[in-house]
Amino acid sequence: MIEILNPTQLLRARETGALVAGMLQTLKSRVTVGTNLLDIDRWTHEMITEAGATSCYVDYEPSFGRGPFGHYICTSVNDAVLHGLPHDYQLADGDLLSLDLAVNLGGVVADSAISFIVGDTQPPESVALIDATQRALRAGIATAGPGVPVGDISHAIGTVLREAGYSVNTEFGGHGVGSTMHQDPHVSNTGRPGRGFRLRPGLLLALEPWVMADTAELVTDADGWTLRSVTGCRTAHSEHTIAITDDGAEILTLPA
Repeated sequence: MIEILNPTQLLRARETGALVAGMLQTLKSRVTVGTNLLDIDRWTHEMITEAGATSCYVDYEPSFGRGPFGHYICTSVNDAVLHGLPHDYQLADGDLLSLDLAVNLGGVVADSAISFIVGDTQPPESVALIDATQRALRAGIATAGPGVPVGDISHAIGTVLREAGYSVNTEFGGHGVGSTMHQDPHVSNTGRPGRGFRLRPGLLLALEPWVMADTAELVTDADGWTLRSVTGCRTAHSEHTIAITDDGAEILTLPA
């Protein structure tokens, strides 16, 4: 399903996007060396409840997971890159943490992810991974606009990632959002320009470049959810929800 939002729904989408962005920045500010992933999940639950929103994850039960997910945020550490199931783990200095959050407020969903390094140690490989996903995300957003084929966005994202020296996995990528978290069109993190659905004003997209340092192959944890690099290398993930406008794209999950 491809959902085109009306002006009233777009106002709600901006509110949801601001909520998600604010929650992620609050979580980032609270995370320190020694923070437990279960505490992050608990803080997220409290903020969602306080905002009168609902989680897109807690009851999420897709075919590829061992559902329902049962938690309120994805917490992926180091070699984990997607769908990181919160568990009893205390973050260490230099850990690379990715937080992926999707909530529904007023009937409209926003989805965003950030990666950052915990503590004072800043491993150069981790810094480079995060920078590449952020640059790829900016390139994808700059390409988006009315009439643009989805393939143009995929090509822009993939070009940045490959030029940074990373291979690109195409199993998971960006997607449409709206009244539900995952909708069409799928937005691969690499692709050929000029192909795919042509974007229309009112469409929401969650663009999410992610990479692994030395592989494009994933392995699933015994928890049935957490996806890791098959080699154990570090990973990073950046994501924004954008709205296609009459003259470009508006980032809905940009921190204030």
